Amino acid sequence: MNLVADIGNSRTKCAIFRGGELVESFTTEHLTIPQLEDLQLRFPSLDKAIISTVASVSPGLVSYLKSTFPTFVDFNHQTRVPILNKYQTPATLGLDRLAAAVGAHELFPDLDLLVIDAGTAVTFDLVEGNGTFAGGNISPGLRSRFRALHEFTAKLPLVEASGEVPVIGQTTEEAIVAGVVNGMVFEMDGMIDSMKNKMPEIHTILTGGDAYFFERRLKNRIFVNSEITLIGLNRILEYNVEKQ
Repeated sequence: MNLVADIGNSRTKCAIFRGGELVESFTTEHLTIPQLEDLQLRFPSLDKAIISTVASVSPGLVSYLKSTFPTFVDFNHQTRVPILNKYQTPATLGLDRLAAAVGAHELFPDLDLLVIDAGTAVTFDLVEGNGTFAGGNISPGLRSRFRALHEFTAKLPLVEASGEVPVIGQTTEEAIVAGVVNGMVFEMDGMIDSMKNKMPEIHTILTGGDAYFFERRLKNRIFVNSEITLIGLNRILEYNVEKQ
């Protein structure tokens, strides 16, 4: 069985896989050795692990994984992946973006895919049907936009999006929520429409922590899967085992 950990900017997502089957997933603020010990008690056949991180990780945690798992992959830019990466600066490509591209291609092989990851940042990545990562875009995420308006102005309050979002705000708080949320919706729908003009059969996958917030707000047909990155990391782990 496989342990997969995606250590992000604000949280860590973990999953247990049996081959390609997702058995369990959970989110934690920080992955700890006691949590790993608990998982090993619950799943005694755990023998392979992979971690991907965009933040700092405890050296002790890495040492524990290396010493207790017969197969351990510390995912980095030298790790072999089962897709072709055509990014011109591969060393700067976010590992979470690459893993999500692998996961999308694993679920939908032979299809052109636009992967939208709505989290701390919003990323738009193109995965061609032949298994090629062709590049993408990055823009601020939902909370990043709210914080920017608050921190870089003198009087605008820090707000959060909840409930229905008006088209036009009638208070400052409503104006901020409407501007940020609707702006992101227009951005996502606009990108999907633009890609459809170039690749009419392209499919869109929406993932990330805010995926379900935007799912019902987009006019385009999309497929939502919050586990795409974990699926991709698991496939990368299996791929490296195959290549040993």
